[in-house]
Amino acid sequence: MPENLRFCDRYALKEELGKGAFSVVYRCVDIETNQEYAAKVIKKEKLSKRDLMKLESEARICRKLDHPNIVRLHWVFSESKLHYFLFDLVTGGELFDDLVTRVDNYTEELAAKCLYQILDSVKYCHLMGVIHRDLKPENILLASKENKVIKIADFGLAVEALEGENKWFGLAGTPNYMAP
Repeated sequence: MPENLRFCDRYALKEELGKGAFSVVYRCVDIETNQEYAAKVIKKEKLSKRDLMKLESEARICRKLDHPNIVRLHWVFSESKLHYFLFDLVTGGELFDDLVTRVDNYTEELAAKCLYQILDSVKYCHLMGVIHRDLKPENILLASKENKVIKIADFGLAVEALEGENKWFGLAGTPNYMAP
């Protein structure tokens, strides 16, 4: 997609931040407020009916979550060929990369701070009836390079479970990070 593409007469896409199987994520600016977001742009033509159902489920789940350590979904738009999800823009990169680059000076105090934020957000998800199912260092982001505020992302495999519900949701997640 070309840089500076506009959609909904209000948002301008800027540089590409990443790619997934069905989507591309761009830095995005609200041209009325100058607020920055991460825009996940999904091509409708690449989606099967099942993929569309998963996308709708992801949007529904993300809309109900409002926690300081979870990447927040602000808006969902749909145009003739594309879907747009506008999320918090986080600029600190993945926790995985931070761990690898700082392996020798990741203090116990810093690790405990990160772990507390992760556990608090997972607890919140579970209280809201959401099971992430793909929690891994690549889906744990840092809000910025300056601080170590954790942001859980990528609820594409998440499911909703009601309290007391005993239901098999199938096997999902990244094999190297799945519980045994």
